[in-house]
Amino acid sequence: MIFTGLDLIFMILAFIGFVMSAFALVHSIRTPAQAFAVAGKQTKKLWLIILSLATLFSFATAVGYFGAGLGQLNIFAIASVIAAGIYLADVRPAVKGMGGGKNQGPYGPW
Repeated sequence: MIFTGLDLIFMILAFIGFVMSAFALVHSIRTPAQAFAVAGKQTKKLWLIILSLATLFSFATAVGYFGAGLGQLNIFAIASVIAAGIYLADVRPAVKGMGGGKNQGPYGPW
């Protein structure tokens, strides 16, 4: 009975990790490459590689490819969440307002 509850918790956490990695990957794809250089961050190509691998491994963890239950808590799942977390907490705010082809003024679009 307790293992069923733990399995459910880890399955939910694995799904959240996948959604977080996928969101970070989509954001990095939509961000212009110049925005990374202007913000002083790693290149877009490097972030695409890191986040693609993070999304792949977090998806494999979410669908239970590495095993069920406590087997889902593995080094790949942890590394995926860390990579996506670094991107979302550090890189995304730095490159968020740059580029995109929108008419942006100092107080928003015009």
